[in-house]
Amino acid sequence: MSKKLLSTSAEHSSAEVFVTGDNLLPEPPSFAAFAQEVYPFLELQPFHRAYYRVLEAFARGRVRRLIVTMPPQHGKSVGATTLLPAYVLGLDPDCRVAIASYSGALASKFNRRVQRILESREYEALFPATTIKKGAKPPSYIRTADEVEIIGRRGGLLSVGREGSLTGNRVDCFILDDLYKDALEANSPLIRANCWEWYTSVVRTRMHNASRELIVFTRWHEEDLIGTLSTREPVTELRDWSQLDTLAPDTWLHLNFEAIKSSPPSEVDPRPQGAALWEEQHGVALLQAKRRLDPLQFEAMYQGHPSSREGLLYGSRFAEYDTLPREIVRRANYTDTADSGDDYLCSISYAVDADGAIYVTDAVYTRERMEITEPLVAEMLVRSETRQAAVESNNGGRGFARAVQALVPDVRVEWFHQSANKEARILSNAATVQHLVRFPAGWHLRWPELYAHLTTYRRQFRSNRWHDAADVVTGIVERECADRSRRRLRGLRICGAKCV
Repeated sequence: MSKKLLSTSAEHSSAEVFVTGDNLLPEPPSFAAFAQEVYPFLELQPFHRAYYRVLEAFARGRVRRLIVTMPPQHGKSVGATTLLPAYVLGLDPDCRVAIASYSGALASKFNRRVQRILESREYEALFPATTIKKGAKPPSYIRTADEVEIIGRRGGLLSVGREGSLTGNRVDCFILDDLYKDALEANSPLIRANCWEWYTSVVRTRMHNASRELIVFTRWHEEDLIGTLSTREPVTELRDWSQLDTLAPDTWLHLNFEAIKSSPPSEVDPRPQGAALWEEQHGVALLQAKRRLDPLQFEAMYQGHPSSREGLLYGSRFAEYDTLPREIVRRANYTDTADSGDDYLCSISYAVDADGAIYVTDAVYTRERMEITEPLVAEMLVRSETRQAAVESNNGGRGFARAVQALVPDVRVEWFHQSANKEARILSNAATVQHLVRFPAGWHLRWPELYAHLTTYRRQFRSNRWHDAADVVTGIVERECADRSRRRLRGLRICGAKCV
């Protein structure tokens, strides 16, 4: 007699159910294959397949605590809150699944969508053991917009709005999708506090040792549920597939899909930096236009890197200019080469007027290789009529300076070692940077990433992912202020006792 193992609910996960003889069930399909069977209209992009692979690991119990963040309109809820509950109940009809969202109406909408999948012919062919009430039969089972039970089994699906009650219901698998309706809610300290209290007093109290938990939503605020959890419990970023089987049970696995790839390519998300997540639907040009409207919001919603406006070091308070003043006394450049593969080369050319105001005239801000950035910077030095360029010699800067010098022999290119503490330098010079540095009008269009990284730079130093832009504008101010001090000292006449 043949036998086959099937995964079971968390309540008896240490045991295994054997289906024998004529009741032998076929091997369950992969989650991606299941999705395309019950939703044949789906057109899965490469990132969808990676997303669904992670969701399958969660459905099969290989990952118990999962956070997924991705941009709006990229299919996160279709995968996690519509297809996934049906798949989980197909694998294990005894599993008790709960869906939560910012409102009971939205959670019920998800529930109804799952029910329509459960009663479809395609689903019945794949998971015949998972059936629900149809019409009034069987009368002893529940089927409403908020709750449905699996016939003959202990499993079912519940839906609840944020701050709703789950009294008396044990949950084996909890899916929390979009717990904040919009930015207005997420930016409200009261709503964030209420959401956290509901999560700790309702969600966590309904779970047991082997329960699984999935949190999936677009980020709005650094202190939303994901941000708060990240300060209290271990969270690790998903970068390679081996992590699906090596993660500690108490650790959250975080899958973040950036709308425009800014982190280094990985096994899970191999896109080159600068590529759109879904170019056919949300191309780079459209995304950059959205970024220009509000860089801070774009970093949160589309990149998954939220930061509070209240904690910004510079914000959008940089002065802008339309034309350079007539009296320019100095044209110079400051360059900081990339520290690592994830850092940016930041090279800024600028002009200084007689009053010491600093006017940014051109910039190169990129993570391209040095063989590409060397001619880019050289061309900028010529274009901006730079006479003197300073290159930090840290991390290969000396070799970079020599290469650029060879390309532009008429420009004096010097290198120097920056030994001062970066955090102290940036924070202590922030007010001077905002007072002295001016950017050309429309610089958010010319250099969108430079604009985004400066205007979203945070006072809490370790909360920033990139320091390159802030480091360079700080370096420019330090050099120019020091140069003005030296000029004043050189012009100061020290009189002895005979001076009158």
